[in-house]
Amino acid sequence: MSPSAQTSGNRCQHRTVALAAMAGTTIEWYDFFIYALCTGLVFGSEFFDGLGEDSLVISFATIGISFFFRPVGAALAGHLGDRLGRRAMLIATLLLMGVSTTLIGLVPSSASIGMSAPVILVLLRILQGLSAGGEWGGAALISVEHAPPGQRGRFGSYPQLGAPLGLLLANGALAAVTALTTDDQFLAWGWRIPFLLSVVLVAAGFVIRRKVEESPVYRELKESGNQSRAPIAVLFKNHWPLVVAGALLFAANNAVGYMTTGGYVQSYSVNHLGMDPTLILICVMVAAVGWLVSTLAGGRLSDRFGRLRVYRIGFVIQLAWMFPFLALLNTANTGLVVVALVLYSIGLGLTYGPQAALFAELYPTAVRYSGAALSYAVGAVLGGAFAPMIAEALQSGTGTVYSVAVYLAGVTVVGLAVTFVLKERKGVPLSEAETEAEAGDKDEQAVVTA
Repeated sequence: MSPSAQTSGNRCQHRTVALAAMAGTTIEWYDFFIYALCTGLVFGSEFFDGLGEDSLVISFATIGISFFFRPVGAALAGHLGDRLGRRAMLIATLLLMGVSTTLIGLVPSSASIGMSAPVILVLLRILQGLSAGGEWGGAALISVEHAPPGQRGRFGSYPQLGAPLGLLLANGALAAVTALTTDDQFLAWGWRIPFLLSVVLVAAGFVIRRKVEESPVYRELKESGNQSRAPIAVLFKNHWPLVVAGALLFAANNAVGYMTTGGYVQSYSVNHLGMDPTLILICVMVAAVGWLVSTLAGGRLSDRFGRLRVYRIGFVIQLAWMFPFLALLNTANTGLVVVALVLYSIGLGLTYGPQAALFAELYPTAVRYSGAALSYAVGAVLGGAFAPMIAEALQSGTGTVYSVAVYLAGVTVVGLAVTFVLKERKGVPLSEAETEAEAGDKDEQAVVTA
């Protein structure tokens, strides 16, 4: 094969990988976010109505329950991904999420089957958590490990785009349904339509992901015979400080992000500010576009200026905008709410875009899937798991939404501090078939005191 033909083939494969990673995570997060959005708008009355004033808080708590199963999903997918390859896990996690989401759309309300309804709902949400815990690591690594030299931030940002795209689709689907149904129709059956649409999306994602080749870095590791038989054990023996640091870093992004992706902003706007549900969903859709752009920019900028520098800028913006964001939201003025949400998304994107590249660069190939997936999953538990519930409880308990700003500002400061503890590893080779001893020595140097 001529060099030009080989280059063209590589570019084609790079595009296929980027599309597969982005399409898969978009579908995964669409499924995950649909549940979170319906929590504030539907589930409190349809599944937890017998709990009185606490129904909304408990409904939000079901979002958090699934997060505790993310580390389990991450550990399972990480072990299999490091032992069997990234590609197989991409397909398995996608199918698990699609099936569980579709079944949620078929669960009868508590008025029909009593307490069995919330029990079934929570069990299916747990399956979503298992899938989400394993999905991200595979998508992130297949993108970063396929990336051309010097473009790991750019290619790593493609699976990250799945979150804003999933949010855009989820809010769009719900906005369309709320606009085309009456309030009674929406509560009776309309909310189920976006869940059932997951079947179509998953089928499309499955076709795309089947075309992806295994990661060249993983193939090299497999051929060298240096795969770890127990990657989780090796990870916690040699690299546990990195797991903790990565988890805290993501928690600071995830808690802030879950104000919109977890449904708190939508619920607060409708239930406390009296905004029209369709209108606030459209506002969040506009913000999702801003999040998408800033996420893509964050990945590309990290290739030029370094992952940690971009993170720091994002966290500072996130911190500075927290109180103004809620002040503008409180006006319930559509234009000001859009401005608030769009500017809110900038810091969020800059602390999300470089994440896949940074997490991949933290770990050696033999334990990379396990390490990246667990950092992500544990960070999600610490950050987003109960963020909407905490926000709702704080706002209700103090009588002011600014107590939520204090909570989010504190989480952001923790994330900012972590960026001064990690060492920049933008140029570290990913293709090394490292021994466990070498990996341990390198990772001792990856966490430093600034």
